[in-house]
Amino acid sequence: MASTHRFLGLIVVAASVLLNACATTELVFHTAKKIGGIGGDEPTGREDAVYKIGKPYEVSGVWYYPAVDYDYSETGIASWYGADFHGRPTANGEIYDMNRVTAAHRTLPMPSVVQVTNLENGRSISLRVNDRGPFKRGRIIDLSRRGAQLLGFERDGTAKVRVEILAAESRRMAAEMTGGNATKVAEKNGVKAASRARIASEPLPPPPGMKAAAKPAPVTENGTKRAAKPAPARRPIARRNGSLAARDAKVTIVPVEPTRIYVQAGAFSQYHNANRLKAILAEFGPTRVTTVAIGEYYLFRVRLGPMSSLPEADRVLARVIGAGYPEARLIVQ
Repeated sequence: MASTHRFLGLIVVAASVLLNACATTELVFHTAKKIGGIGGDEPTGREDAVYKIGKPYEVSGVWYYPAVDYDYSETGIASWYGADFHGRPTANGEIYDMNRVTAAHRTLPMPSVVQVTNLENGRSISLRVNDRGPFKRGRIIDLSRRGAQLLGFERDGTAKVRVEILAAESRRMAAEMTGGNATKVAEKNGVKAASRARIASEPLPPPPGMKAAAKPAPVTENGTKRAAKPAPARRPIARRNGSLAARDAKVTIVPVEPTRIYVQAGAFSQYHNANRLKAILAEFGPTRVTTVAIGEYYLFRVRLGPMSSLPEADRVLARVIGAGYPEARLIVQ
């Protein structure tokens, strides 16, 4: 009889242990879901978000220099990222939610507010930058899946876009997240506000064996000084009200104009440097030097194209980079 009681007691103890183990397993599973975004749980949002600029960093041999730049405007190719990153922390501590309207950018402060316009269909939205990327060559911004849906390129995967910072909204967001000390945050990160004029090109080192000019001279193509010329007026940017973290953003429609894709290999202050690079890259396809006015100066840009498609542009870009011009990029114009 005593043996029977001991046996029954062992059964009760085993059952208790098993139930406790099941409860513990369930608790661990739910905790993992909450932390890792497993299953249908919503990402936790912005509880750990910080205002961040960041120090220079390198990815695949390319250096990026984050900075405050309230004049930022650029055209190029947008892509989007989704399920593989859903529920994971972004570069400024937020939790990425592919169903909200956010974006990744390589150098803008996080968060910043940008207007992204699909140049192929005219759809335009404003959204928050809260992550770093994209790091595929020839892409200038990575949108959340919802952002890509609203701009109409989720199925295609990419689109020709214009990205423009919304300075007032970005300044206000920076002030709110830093208690008005955004400038001190920038200084702590060792970066200064960008004061240079923004154009559709970035200066690149001259071809191998050439010396870069110390200072650009205010000259025309024939060597004479040109009169100062006011900068062209920027096209009005569509604005919207409401939370920039909302699942849906207000989509505005702007006129659509024909655009083409070019590979920009470099931009120089001296025409002969640009012309020499043009000769070097001529074997890759139609190459030309175009001129842009920056105040009272000229800048000479070396471009290949136009390209017949994005895959062709990607192939030519890879060849130019392989030829020793790692900062070459795609331009939409």
